[in-house]
Amino acid sequence: MKTIKILYWVLLVIFCLFHVADGFGGIMKTQAGIDAMNKLGMPAYLMPFLGTLKILGVIALVQNKFKTIKEWAFAGFAFTLMGAAVANACAANSQTAFVIMPIGLLAVLFLIYYCWRKLELNTAKK
Repeated sequence: MKTIKILYWVLLVIFCLFHVADGFGGIMKTQAGIDAMNKLGMPAYLMPFLGTLKILGVIALVQNKFKTIKEWAFAGFAFTLMGAAVANACAANSQTAFVIMPIGLLAVLFLIYYCWRKLELNTAKK
């Protein structure tokens, strides 16, 4: 259980730091984000909204009091990452790395979720 707990927290911190940085980039409407949205054919005015949702999702993932909200945050990030992979795959001149990266993050998210459920089940047995 100790290994699962360490793996859970290390992966969660890395995942959350990535999404907090991306969320603030969206809120601040950085030029790189605007260029990425334009490349995907999406309006830049969505950036602050999506950035705010990412930061709220990170808060939901790191808290342990509201389990249902945490479950919804996992689902929200899963849908977002799957959507990012599909949007990049369908973009006209997309690079393979922009399709693989969200799939890799989705795999990390699934591993975080698996570890969290193992820890929850272990806690419930005690």
